[in-house]
Amino acid sequence: MINRINLFDFSKPINYKNELLAGFTVAMTMIPESLSFAILAGLSPLTGLYAAFMMGLVTAVLGGRPGMVSGGAGATIVVLIALIKSHGTEYLFATVALAGIFQMLVGIFKLGKFVRLIPQPVMYGFLNGLAIIIFMAQIEQFKITDSNGTIGWLQGIPLYIMSGLTALTIAVVYFFPKITKAVPASLAAIIVIFTVVLGFNIPTKTVADIAHISGNLPTFHIPQIPFSLETLQIIFPYALIMAGVGLIESLLTLSMVDEITNSKGSANKESVAQGLANITNGFFGGMGGCAMVAQTLVNLNAGSRARLSGIIASVMILLIILFGAPVIEKIPMAALVGVMMMVAISTFQWVSIRIVNKMPKSDIFVGVTVALITVILHNLALAVLVGVIISALVFAWDNAKRIRAKKYTAENGVKHYEIYGPLFFGSVSTFTDKFDPMNDPDEIVVDFKESRIVDMSAIDALDKLSKRYKQQHKTLYLRHLSEDCRRMLKNAEAIIEVNIQDDPTYKVMPEK
Repeated sequence: MINRINLFDFSKPINYKNELLAGFTVAMTMIPESLSFAILAGLSPLTGLYAAFMMGLVTAVLGGRPGMVSGGAGATIVVLIALIKSHGTEYLFATVALAGIFQMLVGIFKLGKFVRLIPQPVMYGFLNGLAIIIFMAQIEQFKITDSNGTIGWLQGIPLYIMSGLTALTIAVVYFFPKITKAVPASLAAIIVIFTVVLGFNIPTKTVADIAHISGNLPTFHIPQIPFSLETLQIIFPYALIMAGVGLIESLLTLSMVDEITNSKGSANKESVAQGLANITNGFFGGMGGCAMVAQTLVNLNAGSRARLSGIIASVMILLIILFGAPVIEKIPMAALVGVMMMVAISTFQWVSIRIVNKMPKSDIFVGVTVALITVILHNLALAVLVGVIISALVFAWDNAKRIRAKKYTAENGVKHYEIYGPLFFGSVSTFTDKFDPMNDPDEIVVDFKESRIVDMSAIDALDKLSKRYKQQHKTLYLRHLSEDCRRMLKNAEAIIEVNIQDDPTYKVMPEK
């Protein structure tokens, strides 16, 4: 079992120092984000921290690749806020568990591979939109709630202190690697700011100002909801959306880590792990989640390449809940804000701006659209879906213009049409216009050696074409047509000619 999970893959060297420090840094950056989104959704702070612990641990041990970090991500909880407000937390837990079942089914039936269909412009838009969301979430930390419950911006000295400490954090993160890489820059920045604030007794916003994070171990809890069809109707759509958002963000993160580490992860294995983690959340009081791009980048930038850092980060969060809350609550928010701002800057795909003049206009449109939907609606699943649909339509339109026919008449008087390009719903109109049943000779050969029948629209076009020639009492031969296409062409079945010797690519139906 250990070999399958690869907790410690001894075929590859593991830098235990990097893994330990990376795990601690990740834990520090996960805590404020999990707390922020839990409070935003009207949940107990511990609900967010439990999610960070359980998501992180289960996916670190069973996930599709080392180096990825999962936790109580905002992307998944945002889609459930309406459910929480209308039906309460018990329905939330049931929805999270059901979403986990959906995610496990995706992995079990090996559907995770379809993430490969997501084009690069969609990836650019997704990451750029996510970077903006991460950055804007940090700006929110410059707000404060007064004694009357009114939320307003920091002003005067508190604003200058927060801004200065944030700027110092960013400077440490940027310059520290130039001095040494023995300690992750993010962790060094947190320690430096923590020391400065304590040493000079600087009054500034701390983790304790967001929420108190001490608590006990998560306990098994069956969601207290009616087990009825009506309940299923309520939670089903939310669970489906959450499962989709979680998997899309997780699998896109997996693809990103693949590129950074020049290695290959398993999308299906990650889907199963994400599902199992969310089921665990549903029965142990967590708000659920998915892979976290920002924390994953923090982890990788700290030098982690194994599963150990994710496990350490999760255990660290649990220890903080149980024992370390008094210390962690004193960490200045400016330190965590500065670290996350640098993560947002590194998450943004600046290359997409540098090559914008070289990209097709359709790709630019797709990238911008995906980024805008991500930022405005916080719906990553919808953003990626819209991007994929637009890309698919553009691809279909481009290929529809590529179909062409080379025409010539042989010495025996037979006219040949050699088709080039795919025949599908987008190209059938152009394909049909290339034929002249009225003026063509008595025998016509349509050669598909350089073409391929793609869909039912293409089959229907060939069917209608054969009828047009039949009405003129002319014979149409279709060469190099695949077996499945020929079987569907019932009306032309008696006159189809198949040349087996010239068709080594795919099996064909022998002549009758």
